[in-house]
Amino acid sequence: MLTPISNEPRDYSWGSTTLIAGLEGREPSDAPEAEIWYGDHAGCPSRTPDGRTLDVLLADEGRPALPFLLKLLAAASSLSIQAHPTRAQAREGFAREERAGVARDASDRLYRDDNHKPEIIVALSDEFRALVGLRPLAATRRLLQDLDDGGDDGTVADIRGMLGAADDGEEAETALRRVLSWALGEADTAAVQDLTAALDRATSAEFADEIAVLRAAAADFPGDAGLIVALLMNLVTLRRGEGLFAPAGVLHAYQSGLGVELMAASDNVLRGGLTPKHVDVPELMSVVDLTPGPAPVIHGRPVADAVVDYDTPVDDFALSRIVVSGGEARLVLTGPAIVLCTAGEVSVAGSGAPVALRPGSAVYSADEDAVTVTGTGEAFVAQPGV
Repeated sequence: MLTPISNEPRDYSWGSTTLIAGLEGREPSDAPEAEIWYGDHAGCPSRTPDGRTLDVLLADEGRPALPFLLKLLAAASSLSIQAHPTRAQAREGFAREERAGVARDASDRLYRDDNHKPEIIVALSDEFRALVGLRPLAATRRLLQDLDDGGDDGTVADIRGMLGAADDGEEAETALRRVLSWALGEADTAAVQDLTAALDRATSAEFADEIAVLRAAAADFPGDAGLIVALLMNLVTLRRGEGLFAPAGVLHAYQSGLGVELMAASDNVLRGGLTPKHVDVPELMSVVDLTPGPAPVIHGRPVADAVVDYDTPVDDFALSRIVVSGGEARLVLTGPAIVLCTAGEVSVAGSGAPVALRPGSAVYSADEDAVTVTGTGEAFVAQPGV
């Protein structure tokens, strides 16, 4: 059986006023529209045609909660820099805060559940920009050189000194830990302002895009030490249909664009700056992955006519993209699933009557062995991983 589900956009300050409206073919809202959630997560469960929310429907039918949450995400400015824990770290942290009696809705609560939160985002806009992972040190040194105006003091010189001559490897992780701990624990507003001034003066052929993104972050979050963290991160620009996977521990901050995001069902976020929200430096440093390297970009792997899978090494979720042009595509399901239309007009069928979808509309599948998508358009299918 297929059940249509819907939800309202969430108005986080970093959201776009135009991207989700453009996808759905309606007039833009005056307010930012950051995310639409498709799933049963208690924070904002989807609605069903009979008036129940999806979490209530699942409970009424004796079904377990979904292990994933699907979203449309539309960013006009930077999200907070963040990392997520492993399952083991989440279980330990959640138990610790439960014993301490920290309210689950407290602003300084770090572990709101005992699950990990790996996530993937696939670009729907022509460009989707994100900061993700820590850049190889050789490239960071080149960027610092482009920011340097010849002085032996100031924030750029301080960072260069803390990085030292470390190459990628254990020495790099030690050096990056030193810089991140200083940035989030000791660097003052003057240090951030000094870096902002260096960014304003800088010219660089190699890092022009990075400098532009960092300047925008400095303007949106004046004095925020997360700017120093962002300086160390890879900037990646996804093209439509390309994905980005953020496993446990990897720092990331989406910057701009529209995408489909799929994650494990968890609220566990450890922030690392570019945010007015609580930043717990010791806890972040206990979970962050300090391994420098390129951004983990994922390209869809064709598995059938009109179907590509985005391979991720987690069992919470699997994501497929279906593009049909007047034909049909069939996808075998491994469990409960959500099908979200993102372009054109498609019809989704299981064992019962088909459901017509337009961009932004979705259906929940409970017991289907497979779904067939027909029409001319694009749909994403989220289901449990294998």
